[in-house]
Amino acid sequence: MSVKQTKQRGFTLIELMITVAIIGILAAIAYPSYQQYVIRGKRAAAQAQMMDIANREQQLLLANRAYADKDTLEASGYRLPAEVSRNYSYVITVPALTTAAPVPSYTITFTAIGNQVSDGDLTLTSAGVKGPTGKW
Repeated sequence: MSVKQTKQRGFTLIELMITVAIIGILAAIAYPSYQQYVIRGKRAAAQAQMMDIANREQQLLLANRAYADKDTLEASGYRLPAEVSRNYSYVITVPALTTAAPVPSYTITFTAIGNQVSDGDLTLTSAGVKGPTGKW
């Protein structure tokens, strides 16, 4: 009498559990890296807009002999792109000219909002000083 052996198909429970564990470990490593990549990408987009605003400020200085604040810049038609405005709000500070500070200047500050808050705020001055230094 011979017993016919049948070939089994499929996975054992141990094989399935090992596969799930490997996928879990890979996801635990990859997801935080992906989040940091996205944050850096959003920061780079904000920095590009800050540089665009700085260029506009220089053009306004040449044309009007003064820098423009946020309201004046927006009145001239500038709008922060939607992909940046979802992650940052901005302010342009233009101090009044005084005898103590006779040279026009400005400071652009991008304040992080939403998921970008963990990355922090960005600043750029008319002198080209960028802050914080580790983010530029």
